[in-house]
Amino acid sequence: MSGARTTVVIATRNRCAELLRTLGKLAGLCPRPPIVVVDNGSTDATAAAVDAAGQLGDIRLIRLPRNEGAAARNVGVAQARTPYVAFADDDSWWAADALPTAERILDEHPRVGLLAARTLVGAEEHGDPVSEQMSASPLGHDPGLPGPSVLGFLACSAIVRRTAFLDAGGFSRLLHFGGEEELLAYDLAALGWHLCYVDSVRAHHHPSLVRDDRLSRDVRQLRNETLVTWMRRPAPVAVRAGVELLVRTLRYPPAGLAAAAALARLPVALARRHRLPDDVERRIRMLNGAT
Repeated sequence: MSGARTTVVIATRNRCAELLRTLGKLAGLCPRPPIVVVDNGSTDATAAAVDAAGQLGDIRLIRLPRNEGAAARNVGVAQARTPYVAFADDDSWWAADALPTAERILDEHPRVGLLAARTLVGAEEHGDPVSEQMSASPLGHDPGLPGPSVLGFLACSAIVRRTAFLDAGGFSRLLHFGGEEELLAYDLAALGWHLCYVDSVRAHHHPSLVRDDRLSRDVRQLRNETLVTWMRRPAPVAVRAGVELLVRTLRYPPAGLAAAAALARLPVALARRHRLPDDVERRIRMLNGAT
């Protein structure tokens, strides 16, 4: 779309009906943004449905041969030709004024690399607990920034400066899914980009009923928390995280699955390990102390 400044990137897998609902919602935005749908190896009718939805606007479909997890979003960002990229999941979409508002904010704050939006959940539109936490971030609100500083976000309600995202390397393939936002947030901050929560930028999330069970999600979350610590935190913190996960297996069996999965990825994690700058580590400790 000529003149577009934000591309919406959606990674999807086997949620055809929900994806079509999201595409319909996005098609109602004015101006209508270009959309890149990255199909993570779906085995349902997703690809055919997206092709048929072409009348909804500028929609590009990229079909991956296998499920690349969160890293599928990287493919979408690489294809975008706009300065900003708004992520959406196949069960989320952006409010009517969200993208123009975000564009103005990012134009006015050239060192802000990511805006974390307020996420409204379900038909009741109650605030997601993560949004509430970010609004009261212990990192405070620098008057020169558009909102409280954060070191995390929800991918389904984040807008990034494309150059910042690419500089940071995007989402890690090693983490696949489950808290994958944390590592990217750390790496953006390490490069000197600001991440801010902005309440006036809003996204809608109607959680899909087509999802993995809670146990699987908990295992991935624990695994990835440990991997991120091993890859970015000081050695004593990294060692302690591994020990704590092993100890946790004694009272919480899913931790054993997470530990096994993390250990299987340990060689790759160590190969990608590098310490964060001291100021970023200080902010992480401040957040951990607050929680």
